[in-house]
Amino acid sequence: MSRRPDVTDQIVDVAVIGGGPAGLMAAETVARAGKSVAVFEKMPTFGRKFLMAGRGGLNLTHSEHFERFGQRYGARSAALAPMLEAFAPKDLTAWAEGLGQPTFVGASGRVFPKAMKASPVLRAWLARLEGLGVTLRTRAAWTGWSADGGLLINGEVVRARAVVLALGGASWAKLGSDAAWVPALEGQGAVVAPFRAANCGFDVAWSAIFRERFAGEPLKNIGLRHGEASARGDAMVAGYGLEGGAVYALAASLRDAIEADGRAVLTLDLRPDLPVETLARRLGAPRGGQSLANFLRKALKLSPVEVNLLREAHGLDLPAEPAALAQAIKAAPIVLTAVQPLDRAISAAGGVRFESLDGLALKGRPDVILAGEMLDWEAPTGGYLLQACFATGVAAGKQALARL
Repeated sequence: MSRRPDVTDQIVDVAVIGGGPAGLMAAETVARAGKSVAVFEKMPTFGRKFLMAGRGGLNLTHSEHFERFGQRYGARSAALAPMLEAFAPKDLTAWAEGLGQPTFVGASGRVFPKAMKASPVLRAWLARLEGLGVTLRTRAAWTGWSADGGLLINGEVVRARAVVLALGGASWAKLGSDAAWVPALEGQGAVVAPFRAANCGFDVAWSAIFRERFAGEPLKNIGLRHGEASARGDAMVAGYGLEGGAVYALAASLRDAIEADGRAVLTLDLRPDLPVETLARRLGAPRGGQSLANFLRKALKLSPVEVNLLREAHGLDLPAEPAALAQAIKAAPIVLTAVQPLDRAISAAGGVRFESLDGLALKGRPDVILAGEMLDWEAPTGGYLLQACFATGVAAGKQALARL
């Protein structure tokens, strides 16, 4: 795709490398200031990972209190805070609605476009960028710098007064995020933290019968705990182990424990809305001739997958005494043995460390500014990933303008 004249024979104010949310938002920020911008994307189309995110409804951001929102970024909360404040969830919502894409807040507090798809948002966005005069080029691979400092795009030299790199992380390589840029940036002095899986599934040594019978079954509205960290939501039994939103919320803690100890114990509460005393009282009712599975189904509405999960956690012989059985339901330990591969993860931890940057520019290279998932931060699903990509894109665009 090339919607403007070739830029290899001219100098643009800002070249943006990477056509995902962070890169496109940086381009929009610069173009709105009246500067010339060219976006180069190596894939055949823009926003491929953005479109993939839209398959689940395009969770743009989250409506929770901003202080709590900012804490979702863990160790990088302080580094991201100024950028999230400058382009907050309310700003992202207003931006989407400005594209003619009204939004709504779901029961979980997550914010979605009413269309529940990414494609209408992306189409409207690209049309806006074209209207702002942005040059959009696909199948345009950046491979580093020429001897005299130009950008090498498909073997040709492109010159720009400032460069925004928004090259993605290292998950979903087939969509373009393959981290092939790491050697080039390390050659410019960037310190890159190794990429690790984030928002990922974990291996569990299920029994063969449990795996065969229950792989693909959901665990609805459960509580999860690992150390001091906890989460509520849904999970999914997979043939390899466990996955799903509630698991992803604890993924960083679980991953770190497995890397340190070779295992992590995830404790499941199958009835988080009921105190243990209530469970014990209901379990104290006469069972008669009912099987345990049937009794648990009637007394607590435990599904077959939940009953059998208890047996995976506690052994085949579950406690008979009501109080002990209630405790078993409130605390079912599942041993996680490994992290699913990086390329199967929704996102990645790691990337260019903020300590090697001035703002978002490489130290010693104020004309090279970074944005998006190539930076060293991580967050759970729930709108936090896209929000930070957009916010760092805006910040990178502003720093490019300051450089000009």
